[in-house]
Amino acid sequence: MDSLTLIREFLDSRLEIAPETVLPESKLDDLNVDSLMLAEIMFEFEDRFNLTLHRNLKSPRTVGDLVALMDRLRSEQG
Repeated sequence: MDSLTLIREFLDSRLEIAPETVLPESKLDDLNVDSLMLAEIMFEFEDRFNLTLHRNLKSPRTVGDLVALMDRLRSEQG
């Protein structure tokens, strides 16, 4: 599973946002992803990919930023 698919599935299950509407340029704020929801997404990411996140990560503003962050962490720890 890639990072974008994980984000789409998460937002679909938690916020009932249709996966095809979650695009890289979508702003997380516009999708109603607050800091708590972002933390939940990141914990799901940790569980799915068996990775440990650094706690001093810069907060992403868009879905694309979040995908890039996840992909970078996967390549560093994978």
